[in-house]
Amino acid sequence: MKEHNPIAVNLHQKSRLLEIIFDTGENYKLSCEYLRTHGKSAELKTSKLPVAKKIDVNIDSIEPQGSYALRLFFDDGYDQGIYSWETLYDLGKNQQKYWADYLSALEKHQLTRGLKANTHEGRPVVKILYFMNKLIKFTGEEEQLELPEQVNTIAELLSTLRKRGMHWERAFSDNAIQFTVNKEFAELFTVLEQGDEIALIPKAQ
Repeated sequence: MKEHNPIAVNLHQKSRLLEIIFDTGENYKLSCEYLRTHGKSAELKTSKLPVAKKIDVNIDSIEPQGSYALRLFFDDGYDQGIYSWETLYDLGKNQQKYWADYLSALEKHQLTRGLKANTHEGRPVVKILYFMNKLIKFTGEEEQLELPEQVNTIAELLSTLRKRGMHWERAFSDNAIQFTVNKEFAELFTVLEQGDEIALIPKAQ
């Protein structure tokens, strides 16, 4: 059996994702909820019920286990999960199927994923700071924006802003800007939540 070894492991706590790039070139982004509910510890394996109500769980820290695995420390106190590279590769490769099976198991046992801690009425409202001289004459230096339906990430927000007009499309063209969320550099897949502050900054030419 071919071994699958990682060449990069990145924890994106804001988006609650563990990103793993394998030597095959495959890149998997595994949610903390998915990892928590699909652990391989004896405790979870022997349980007849799926792990429920982990929609908001995050990973506090990661500890390498030799050269073959990671131990994940979750913020709900669970720290017994040892995830080998083969387990992580399998979880990434079969993520769609395993997740669908998990949701079916929850429904079968009348369990839920739980409620997000920041659940509130209406869509999330975020603050956008524009550090872009070309845009200042068209908009203010900052904006409070209620995120439209289907806009949950930085990538989706940028796509929405581009639709405002030609000057917006040019300003937010690919590789033209960098961005921070709550004063930390973020990824395109970073999930946006109520009260987040997004700064949009042009890249140096």
